[in-house]
Amino acid sequence: MDLSSFLTSLGTSFVIFLILMLVFAWLSSKPGNHVVYYPNRILKGLDPTGGSRTRSPFAWIQEALSSSEQDVISMSGVDTAVYFVFLATVLGIFVLSAVVLLPVLIPIAVTDDGIKNAKMINNQTVETFSELDNLSMGNINLRSNRLWAFLLATYWVSFVAYYLTWKAYNHVSALRAEALMSPEIKAEQFAIIVRDIPPVPEGQTRKEQVDSFFRKLYPDAFYRSMIVTDNKEVNKLWVELEGYKKKLDRSVAVFAASKTEAKPEGVRPAHKTGFLGLVGKKVDSIEFYSEKINELVPKLESEQKATLREKQKNAALVFFNNRATAASAAQNLHAQIVDKWTVLAAPEPGQLIWANLYIDFIHRQVRQYIVYVIVALMILFYTIPIAAVSAITTLNNLKKYLPFLKPVVNIGALKSILEAFLPQLALIIFLAMLPKLLLFLSKSEGIPSVGHAVRAASGKYFYFTVLNVFIGVTLSGALFETLETVQKNPNSLVPLLASSLPGSATFFLTYVALKFFVGYGLELSRIVPLIIFHLKKKFLCKCEADVKDAWTPGDLGYGTRIPGDLLIFTLVLCYSVITPLIVPFGVIYFGLGWLILRNQALKVYVPSYETYGRIWPHIFNRIIASLLLYQLTMFGFFGVKKFFYAPILIPLPIISLIFAFLCHNKFYRAFADTALEVARYELKEAPNMEQVFRSFVPPSLSSEKVDDDQFEDARSQVSRSGSFV
Repeated sequence: MDLSSFLTSLGTSFVIFLILMLVFAWLSSKPGNHVVYYPNRILKGLDPTGGSRTRSPFAWIQEALSSSEQDVISMSGVDTAVYFVFLATVLGIFVLSAVVLLPVLIPIAVTDDGIKNAKMINNQTVETFSELDNLSMGNINLRSNRLWAFLLATYWVSFVAYYLTWKAYNHVSALRAEALMSPEIKAEQFAIIVRDIPPVPEGQTRKEQVDSFFRKLYPDAFYRSMIVTDNKEVNKLWVELEGYKKKLDRSVAVFAASKTEAKPEGVRPAHKTGFLGLVGKKVDSIEFYSEKINELVPKLESEQKATLREKQKNAALVFFNNRATAASAAQNLHAQIVDKWTVLAAPEPGQLIWANLYIDFIHRQVRQYIVYVIVALMILFYTIPIAAVSAITTLNNLKKYLPFLKPVVNIGALKSILEAFLPQLALIIFLAMLPKLLLFLSKSEGIPSVGHAVRAASGKYFYFTVLNVFIGVTLSGALFETLETVQKNPNSLVPLLASSLPGSATFFLTYVALKFFVGYGLELSRIVPLIIFHLKKKFLCKCEADVKDAWTPGDLGYGTRIPGDLLIFTLVLCYSVITPLIVPFGVIYFGLGWLILRNQALKVYVPSYETYGRIWPHIFNRIIASLLLYQLTMFGFFGVKKFFYAPILIPLPIISLIFAFLCHNKFYRAFADTALEVARYELKEAPNMEQVFRSFVPPSLSSEKVDDDQFEDARSQVSRSGSFV
């Protein structure tokens, strides 16, 4: 890729971003689109545009900049505020690093002639950005004293990272404590999860076993227990019933809409009962769905009774009447052997993965190691296609291996565009296939909550992307370009890598630019969600519930968004000293991300769960991993440059590990458990423990027929034989 292709990439990305910003300003002003651009405000009962009739198309920028952390928490929760602490921390690292790297290292690099000498020594032409490589460490001659500046810069970046991440950890810890000591009643603060319950003693029921165990330990605070059941069959019936209810509501809405003055009796909707409604007997939809509902209700009630009586498992939820006792119980050792009476804090009711609660200790350990092996194999074998993508999706290699494309890729304008975007787009599409698989694997470990599973999947995705994208693309690109020369002269491998490695930064320069210009442009404009909403509204939505389902947004998607941001952080950090020009790209990425996602958090996304900042220790660990990779990369590169004083960098990884150890010991425990100092704060009112208890009952086991004496009698019988009540 030459300089013109690089400028084409930047220019095209910037133009696309400007167009998408203008599209956003125009479309978001249309009242019919407010549900797409302001759903968070609408769901909270707020005016979408703040009541202003003459709203500036760029008012969102001022609103995002002036918003406080408390505004973010009130609209999107503590987890979202913690995410912005991460963005601000990384942005600060790159801004402070740029203060030294840009004015000091670039002049030192550009005035040397290392690349020219490397070409003369190896007697070959290395295809690189000659203009941009001259601004990098690759242009420094071997053993040059100029390398001292780059060595000291490596220390500067590291210590900036230590300082800002320490401040961030302190701040997030305070945010979590403030949220947990809130006087508002949160059901999860009064409950714990109990797993690995021993076999029921003879003469006792499961409920009596659990109740007696915890009543003896916490006689003043124990409220009641809820035995976990196998809900697989009852869930199927409940989902089927809810589906028919939605279809009935839709059919009734269609029937009501068909009534006009000319035809007041309307037209009753009908459909075929076969495959996709295309074949089979034609029936009246309202009657058909009503009959199905009437058939399923007694089946569901019967299955609920059977589930509560016969499908109890070796896990339970235990409730206490004050949150300090619940916090204490969640972190106590309740049995001499760790595979009995395992206890942990309960998440929000909606986060529970019920099927994982009763997986026993040994099976959880085995599952965990199996998943780790599978992920390791995936990382290993995904390196092959990632390397192929990075190597083949250059125009020279496309023409070489796919000669029939030569007439197309030789077209001037098309050539610049393809060369600027093709490798990056191929990589982005390739990585988009992973997240759901990794989330499935994380849940397969036996993790008990959605938030925990998302954090686990996020970690896997981060290491996957770093090992495959950063290491895979960098090394495969360098080796692919120089393979023929290395075969002829193996001794040339080290100097060739020394001159080729900085050239890989050009790939990542355009990759980062594509992510922040096009990626954030699409994020702000919400073109895809807007099109999907209007298509659904026109062709699929038959009632108000359908319309609301069509525009209701998801959350920020931490499972993929945070690893994606951490990948950019790793790329920019590792190349910050080698190619300082990449640092401004990192500043733009995280600065623009902070601004645009601030707007989205305040107006668009609605959090699907809240963990009160438990994602932060995972983010911190990944930052430390990136820092270690950066320091090892620099040590290796100084070795390639044959710099005699490279061992001066050896203390850096050791300092990083000590820093991580100190932070873990100082802060982590308060994230793993709720501190009693926090939990002891008074509530604004006494908790309704029955309401707290009921909030944890799975929807498929909740009865709508509360006045049905027979069903209530069944529940009370279950109470005596060991279940919920």
